[in-house]
Amino acid sequence: MNQDSPVSGVAPSPTSPAAAILRPLQAGRLTLSNRIVQAPMGRLRADTEGRPGELMARHFSQRAGMGLIVTDGTSPTREGRVSYTQPGLWSDDQIPGWRAVADAVHAAGGHIVVQLMHAGWNTHSQVTGLPVESASAVDHDGWSHDARGNRIPYETPVALDDAGLERVRRGFADAAERAVTAGLDGVELHSANGYLLHSFLGPGSNIRTDSYGGSPENRARFVTEVAAAVAERIGADRTGIRISPGMTIQGVVEDDDSVAAETYGHLVDGLNSLGGGQGIAYLNLEQPDLGGELATGLRDRFNGPVFANRNTGLRQVSTRQDALDILALGYDAAAVGRPALANPDLVARWTAVDAAATPQENTPDRSTFYFGGASGYTDYPVSAAGHDR
Repeated sequence: MNQDSPVSGVAPSPTSPAAAILRPLQAGRLTLSNRIVQAPMGRLRADTEGRPGELMARHFSQRAGMGLIVTDGTSPTREGRVSYTQPGLWSDDQIPGWRAVADAVHAAGGHIVVQLMHAGWNTHSQVTGLPVESASAVDHDGWSHDARGNRIPYETPVALDDAGLERVRRGFADAAERAVTAGLDGVELHSANGYLLHSFLGPGSNIRTDSYGGSPENRARFVTEVAAAVAERIGADRTGIRISPGMTIQGVVEDDDSVAAETYGHLVDGLNSLGGGQGIAYLNLEQPDLGGELATGLRDRFNGPVFANRNTGLRQVSTRQDALDILALGYDAAAVGRPALANPDLVARWTAVDAAATPQENTPDRSTFYFGGASGYTDYPVSAAGHDR
């Protein structure tokens, strides 16, 4: 790909979308060709044993034009599984499927990391066959689904004891090692959106009285330790993390920005200390007010590249202008979800026309987000701009 011009071979204007988007970016050991990151989206296309198949390999290879692909949330342990068809990395049996995914993306010239997501209290023993576990034995509203798709209310989780904490740390590290064994470029730890790691950060979901609860520093400790275990196993420069500071999601309540700033400040400081003080590869920040003090304070405190996604809770679809606004705010890349699903050639579409023109895009089909096969997953058409690449 010619990074100076997506189609014509003529260098773009410094103020054009192409100039802003097509700047390379170093994230850990990876050199990304552009500033658009495919955000993680749980599309549940693995088999019932958590193994990726040819369909997933095709889906991700179609989107290799993204600067970086972050996969679906992938369970590092059986206990952390959120759905029957969620991909996993808790078993060596899952490595061959992931190797096919990695090989397909690399053959198409892309980079891909797997997001490691432990569901925590957002699953059910009928899904995992094991007790539900979380930071604390705290109830929250919501439901999982059984094998027939029926809603089953969440159960009261078991608070992780010392042995459980060590098992989870080891599970994340083992899964990360399987990821790089499969040829994936690294991992992103999911510490957002109400899942296990996020539940340790929230003062309502974490009511522990040991060294992992109470103060903001203590609540950040376990997430830092998981990141340290993963970084030690595969390298800090292959390790990223996703956070959603100051957001109330799936039972984790963060309604005080000053508390969130202190909690996540401790977390960021811990992440910066990894890799011999070089820090981890990147921070993936989800926040409604990316220009606000909470988001920009964490961005400036982190000593590596920061990706960002503006989540207002309104289920909005990101536009090219949203991405350009994120870059203009000083973030290093824009994380984009549904447009990347519906437009395999999204970067080509967004850089093939000037700022005054609106790129033509496919519309995401919500009815196929979490169910089905190729429909709404690998059958979205590519534009003329994409064919020209």
